[in-house]
Amino acid sequence: MLDFNQLRCFVAVAEELHFGRAAARLNMTQPPLSRQIQVLERVIDAKLLDRTSRSVRLTAAGRSFLPEAQRILHLAGDAAHVARQVAGGRAGVLKLGFTAASAYDFLPRLVAAFRAALPEVTLSLREMVTRAQIEDLLAGRIDVALLRPPVAHPDLVAIRALAEPLVAALPEAHPLAGRADLAPADLQGEPFIAYAPDEARYFHDLAAGLFAEARVQPRVLQQLTQIHSILALVRAGLGLALVPQAAERLRFEDVAFRPLVLARPRPAELFLAWRRDRNDPKTDSPADPLIARLAAIVHGMTEAG
Repeated sequence: MLDFNQLRCFVAVAEELHFGRAAARLNMTQPPLSRQIQVLERVIDAKLLDRTSRSVRLTAAGRSFLPEAQRILHLAGDAAHVARQVAGGRAGVLKLGFTAASAYDFLPRLVAAFRAALPEVTLSLREMVTRAQIEDLLAGRIDVALLRPPVAHPDLVAIRALAEPLVAALPEAHPLAGRADLAPADLQGEPFIAYAPDEARYFHDLAAGLFAEARVQPRVLQQLTQIHSILALVRAGLGLALVPQAAERLRFEDVAFRPLVLARPRPAELFLAWRRDRNDPKTDSPADPLIARLAAIVHGMTEAG
């Protein structure tokens, strides 16, 4: 059976065509080097080198065997390098689920920071609603998820990645667009583009809670799922809407965004989640190095505001 040490000895002698230089290159003496070559020749049942007291030459078999031996050593070196990179969280593939709204601002910043820190890691991105992300996390189809709360499943771990305020979106021609900011009471009776209570449950409940606390009842005309669709109707002048601040990045023409003055903050939250069994039970932190690095980057972004 071929031995890597035998291959390394043969390649060194074949490239140097000198036992003394090959031994120095391998940091060994000549007698064991010669023995390794002899063992290799017995294993493959072919003479690889013609050697005299004055010269070393490759036989026809040796010339044929050299590129294959070099390729085997190269592949072994690459495999070991990849294994070390993956073990150290510097290479591999990380499958990340995300909600559509997170792609307006947070996700691009996260991806840029992750690629700068770990350029050899492939980040596989999958857009999904929160419910689908939880299902895929539990089934192992994705490694981590950027999703909306609550993340209450006992088999999942989550850290808050983002908390951003809701802002009012209104047509630029609307009288309220001339104000620097708005209070919920300013929206009383206004035509409103709201979130669907089933497919956009998180934002529906967030907006409903905000209005209930302020004792305001907007006049709901439409209920949609996607924020960009809601903004399209705002642009058409059909009504007002509440959207996360990052939606301003979509830069809809003829749509004004105004901050809301609230008695109590009601931010739109985003969480990074992964399976609990990916944690080290001793430290309760991610045992998977790629998840650990991503969580650290998210923590740094959260601390930086």
